[in-house]
Amino acid sequence: MAEVKEEVKSFKDLGICDQLEKEEVKSFKDLGICDQLVEACDSLGWKNPTKIQVEAVPHALEGKDLIGLAQTGSGKTGAFALPILQALLESSQKSVQPFFACVLSPTRELAIQIAEQFEALGSGIGLRCGVLVGGVDIVQQTLILAKRPHIVVATPGRLLDHLSNTKGFSLRTLKYLVLDEADRLLNEEFEKSLDEILNVIPRDRKTYLFSATMTKKVKKLQRACLRNPVKIEAASKYSTVDTLKQQYRFVPSKHKDCYLVYILTEMSNSTAMVFTRTCDATSFLALVLRNLGLRAIPINGHMSQPKRLGALNKFKARECNVLICTDVASRGLDIPSVDMVINYDVPSNSKDYIHRVGRTARAGRSGVAISLVNQYELEWYLQIENLIGKKLPEFPAQEEEVLMLLDRVIDAKRISHTKLKEGGGKKRRGGDDEEEDDVEKYLGFKHKKSKKFKKGDKQHVK
Repeated sequence: MAEVKEEVKSFKDLGICDQLEKEEVKSFKDLGICDQLVEACDSLGWKNPTKIQVEAVPHALEGKDLIGLAQTGSGKTGAFALPILQALLESSQKSVQPFFACVLSPTRELAIQIAEQFEALGSGIGLRCGVLVGGVDIVQQTLILAKRPHIVVATPGRLLDHLSNTKGFSLRTLKYLVLDEADRLLNEEFEKSLDEILNVIPRDRKTYLFSATMTKKVKKLQRACLRNPVKIEAASKYSTVDTLKQQYRFVPSKHKDCYLVYILTEMSNSTAMVFTRTCDATSFLALVLRNLGLRAIPINGHMSQPKRLGALNKFKARECNVLICTDVASRGLDIPSVDMVINYDVPSNSKDYIHRVGRTARAGRSGVAISLVNQYELEWYLQIENLIGKKLPEFPAQEEEVLMLLDRVIDAKRISHTKLKEGGGKKRRGGDDEEEDDVEKYLGFKHKKSKKFKKGDKQHVK
């Protein structure tokens, strides 16, 4: 009870009014959002603001910088998009405002998703939005910039390319900067690009940092030039949503594939994201599962951007119900139909677990997360339990029943190894795209030819 009182006290310290503390806000209009944007929210099915939106939007509308921490899937994009669009509406009554806001994202897919949400919210007000990410023709992006969009959503590297090389493009008129998945953007991977971007954009601007996890690196936050920011924690520092059912299964390394196949066939009507540690593992597992009649498709950082988006679209359209992915898909992606997340490889960075399992149980829906832990990953798994502050229950499975799949899994792995070796030969002769085409054709061929593997199928048992 003492902890609850302390949390309420901290909300008061943030300046949140009693009405918001009691969660009596009934609509976006109560937060101060204008009628045009309220209608846009309603058309998207956003009936009531989420907790992070309730706490962040009033401060944003007052013109304050924000550091927002909230569970993934809790509506962070709306929390920064709505105040920016409202400010754009108010300013556009005086003059046209190109390059009004810039949103930085650590991944291409998340950048595209953020832009789609901006465009959906701004469809009735003539919003122009441009996406600048790698893997896409830079000349096409130059033409987009020539149309002077109001909102630019970008990955840091590609934005810096355009700032350095695209004639006539600058962000001198920028009024808002957003760092989404800020903890990742403030890491060393993006440090050089981010520093250079911050040096060429106006210091007189509003800055928002949002993430599901946040590190207390004060110097890096100061480097982002926040001015007396309001820190909003709509969740504990590292937490998962209550509607997420989390489990683990301790398995021998040599039988991990069998357990994966068992879980996917037991829950064959579910859509699942399966996370691996390496790009090669995504392609291999997709081949194995296809050989067993499961509708799996890989996505990883080695694929070209069109193929990555193609894989995501097939998954969203349920043409494939199993997406085998690396952590390129763990950040921010909102795919409402995801029923289950499986950690085939336990992440070595326990914060990545929060982002992975956040792909399911989004916006109040339920979901399942299962971690397959082998003897080499136990320490990482214990770090995850320590981070989220709870002991997880074990996924129930009879080992004898699981190992009945062993012969078929071994056969599928053998065939997959053979096909990947053949693809590797084509890669040396024709390059990455030719190998991707070969693997993609093979996946489609095996899916058409393979017999559907059903729960209880025991033909392989000698």
